[in-house]
Amino acid sequence: MKKEKFLHLLFPPRCPVCDEILFSSFAAPEELICKSCRNLPEYVKEPVCFQCGKPLEDERKEYCYDCSRKEFAFDQGKALWIYRGAVRESLYRFKYRNRREYAEYYSSELVRVYGGWIKEMGIQAVVPIPLSRKRMRQRGFNQAELVAGKVGRKMNLPVYGRLLVRTRDTKAQKELNDEERKNNLKRAFKTGKNKVQLSHILLLDDIYTTGSTMNEAAKELKRAGAERVYCLSVSIGRGY
Repeated sequence: MKKEKFLHLLFPPRCPVCDEILFSSFAAPEELICKSCRNLPEYVKEPVCFQCGKPLEDERKEYCYDCSRKEFAFDQGKALWIYRGAVRESLYRFKYRNRREYAEYYSSELVRVYGGWIKEMGIQAVVPIPLSRKRMRQRGFNQAELVAGKVGRKMNLPVYGRLLVRTRDTKAQKELNDEERKNNLKRAFKTGKNKVQLSHILLLDDIYTTGSTMNEAAKELKRAGAERVYCLSVSIGRGY
């Protein structure tokens, strides 16, 4: 504990929203973010899509546009924040400016908001969406695995960072249209084992857009024997 406090003073963490240095104790989740920044991330609220968890503008709808026109392999998805503004900037710094300390706050909020749901779904393990070898070399870490590891520890669940493998380097989904996204990720994942000895798995990623990535990963897990696959994301786009 003394070593942790020393490192905390030597390399103080930064607020995940404004990126300013935090000097307070790191023991409590509310102290992992500036007091003035706590209300800036926009939390996902009802009504949401029954399938993926995207917030809906029309409360009479049950599914977002994407989920109403195609079938997904995962059973249900949830997300913490809407991907825009302060959240979008925070995740950019997290991934591309090596702000790994943000993962502590992301995971604390995911567990605070969805810890009950995770238990209710009978989750047995957390599996992060993997990066390709090329992206792993470029970035130096897998942002989804970092958050997943902390969520797993807080929920007392095992985290299997090597259960899924990305077989090839795919293009960024945001640069593609719907059809290209679907083809871009076909057979992009495989399991490290021929048989998955888990029936209820939680897939975790930082950003959910159209669901193509989660869908292909869930397909592979179910092909290998998983009964149910749920998805959890730090952020998500709006539904229509």
